[in-house]
This record gives sequence, C-alpha cells and structure tokens, in this order.
Amino acid sequence: MKLKNKLALTGAATMAALFLGLNANAARMDMVDVSNNNGYMSTAEYTSMRNEFGVKAVTVKISEGGTYKDPYAASNIANVQAAGMYINGYHFARYATKAQAIVEADFAGKTAKTAGLPVGAVLATDVEAEEQNNQSQATNDRNNAAFMKEIKKFGYRADIYTSGSWANNKMTIKGKTGWIAAYPYVVSGKNWYSTNHAWQWSSTAKFRISYGGFDVSQLNSNYYTADQKSTVKPTNKDAVKANNRKANRNIYHLAASAKWVKETKTYTLKTAVKLRTGASTSSNTITILPAGTTVKTDHAIIQGGYRWVRQPRFNGYGYLATGPSDNTLEYVKASASHTYYTIKSGDSWWTIAQRNGLNMTTLASQNGKTIYTTIYPGQRLVVQ
Repeated sequence: MKLKNKLALTGAATMAALFLGLNANAARMDMVDVSNNNGYMSTAEYTSMRNEFGVKAVTVKISEGGTYKDPYAASNIANVQAAGMYINGYHFARYATKAQAIVEADFAGKTAKTAGLPVGAVLATDVEAEEQNNQSQATNDRNNAAFMKEIKKFGYRADIYTSGSWANNKMTIKGKTGWIAAYPYVVSGKNWYSTNHAWQWSSTAKFRISYGGFDVSQLNSNYYTADQKSTVKPTNKDAVKANNRKANRNIYHLAASAKWVKETKTYTLKTAVKLRTGASTSSNTITILPAGTTVKTDHAIIQGGYRWVRQPRFNGYGYLATGPSDNTLEYVKASASHTYYTIKSGDSWWTIAQRNGLNMTTLASQNGKTIYTTIYPGQRLVVQ
C-alpha cells in the first residue's frame, strides 16, 4: 500500500528533531505490509524482520477491485505463518457504490480463503483511489460499511486503511478503528493516531536481508494481532531497538531534505481542488478551483506526503496538491517531450518495461522510483 499521506506544517526539521528528542522509543516497526511489488518474500526474510526489527504482524495484499488477485498472496501468507508471526490481508478498493463494495468484498473474501488467509485475521479495505476521491464522505461511509459487513461473512475481521488527510474528511474513521497512513515529515513528539488501531509512519523502511523500501506501521492496539496464535518472539532485543532508532533517523533525513525545484507546467484539473496559501493541508484555502480549470505552475515539491505545485498569482502565490507523494517529481524542462503510459490493473514494472522495450530499473529510475515502489492503476509513468 502506498498512499502515503499526510500532514504538512512548517519547521519540519525542528519538529522532527523534537520528535526524536521527546519520544525515546520513537516509532516502532510493529507491522509490515507487502504486495506483489515486493516480489517473492522468503520465510528467512520474515524471520529476520521479527528477530532483528521487532515486526509482530504482516499484512499482505490479497486483491484489488473485482478481478485482480495478488500472485504472491498465498506464498506470503504461508511464509509469514512459518516465521511465527501474525498474518492479515488487505484489499485495494475500487468501489464507488454500495453494490460494487459488496461485490468486491465477496471477491476479496473468496480470494483470501483460496490464498490461505486464516479465519480471524483482519481483511482491511484500502481506501485511497480516485473512485473514492470523487465521492462524498457520506457515500464513502456507506460503501465502506457495506464492504466490512460483507467481509465478516467469511470469518474475517474488518478495518479501513486510508491516509490521515482522508480520515474524517473523505470518510469517517472513529476511535478504536482504522489503520492510518501519516508519514512524519512533521511530528509532535506524541504517538500519532493513538486512538486508532495502527499508524503507518514510513514507506521507506529497510530490512537487513530484504531489498527495497517497505511500509511499516506502529500498532496502537492488539487488533492486528488478536484471534491468531503467534508462536515466536524477537530473539535480539538490542538489534530491535537499534534498528528502530535507525529507521526513525532516516525519516528525519527525508523531512529535512525536501526542497522546491523549478517546474513550468500547465495542468487541467480533473476534479475540484483547493488552492491554498501554503504547501500544507493545514494552510488556509484561497479558493476552490473547479474541475476543468487550467493552472500554470512554476515550482514543485514533495512534502507532507503530497506532491505540491506553486501557481504564480497577481498578489503572490497559490499552492495545490497534484497527488500523493508517490506521484514523484519528474525534474523535466518545460520543453521536454515525453510519452506516458497509464498503469492498468494487473500491470507490474516488468510488464510495462517489456511492453515499452525498457529495462525495469531504467523505467523506474526515469520516473524517480525503484522497482520496489508500489504502483497503482491510474498512475502515469514516463516510458520515453
């Protein structure tokens, strides 16, 4: 899952340092989520995560929409269980209506059963797609409730994964529910989302024998570790502490390194977007730009979990988010001409690279990503 959210305020470096100074334990790596984008994950890799990093639970991608089944779900489930950890699953939601939510829940439940997800595990709905962005909060609440009610018929426990910026904005996330993604480009020294089940705080965590960056979460309740048997605990407590501190330092580095780059572009908005006084979801709204508006921008930055662009105005500047942080800066000149490919359900780095005569690493690199970055249908990639 790569949402990856969140919240942006000013003084990121100062606040990040405050976080590390006040919270001696820092954020914990209690849970990892994986999908086909991580490739095949062995039992040895999961055992290392448990023993050296303190990972308690793994949540694996099961399905997406009404047709896509993650090809690594079954092996991930089996290998996590062999490592003695708790196992859960998630479904990437594409539903926009109650009827579609029920259909997707039935598909996800059947797919999870076939893949071996045990009864009692959590099967969360991952709600972050354009389909939900175009709905009202009331509609998303209705659809999410329908999905979760249906998923329980398969013996699974339900939950919602979404970003901090969508929680109680695009959908209602009550206390003692929810798995919230909010990357600490700015943090407060407090445990974020302490009243929710889990807080996903990084998408770039590194593990010793596993290649690439991973999504990691801190568990604030036992919801993702309940109703299943965990047979083994970490064997190297000193390594767990050291590795968690290192992971938090890496987040601090990312927070401090964000910078504006020149980018002259013209956007035509597909949906209404708030134009703000600063590059932050907490900044005041200047106006709401309706769908179809043409916006000319001169700079861009990734911070607070979003990709922001700056619009010159007669009396200063306006700022708007063009997407989540995985909508990476392209660093291209205005005169450059590129061919883009829009990702479809079932695509992978390998299939897109093969279709366009490219090496996977080259394709990922020219889009500012790695082959282990999760990609989603609807995103665009530069292919030449």
